[in-house]
Amino acid sequence: MNKAPLVIAVALSGAILAGCTTGSRTGDAAVLGGVTGAAIGGLAGGTAGAAAIGAGVGAVTGAIIADATSGRCYWRDSYGRRHYVACR
Repeated sequence: MNKAPLVIAVALSGAILAGCTTGSRTGDAAVLGGVTGAAIGGLAGGTAGAAAIGAGVGAVTGAIIADATSGRCYWRDSYGRRHYVACR
């Protein structure tokens, strides 16, 4: 199977999404992680299914990493909601 069309499609969608912003650092990292994961998954597996799995894993990983490295600390209230504060 020729992988060139898949690589071109992923690269073009990545270029288009690079100009977009979700308004949050975590959302932007999820978009970037999803595009990167789709490219890696598509190249490694050579199928659309592999690209979709890579996109999902990349989006979740990007969001987790961005949230963990935000420089903000948080505490949870009795309802499980996060309240962010500046780290000491």
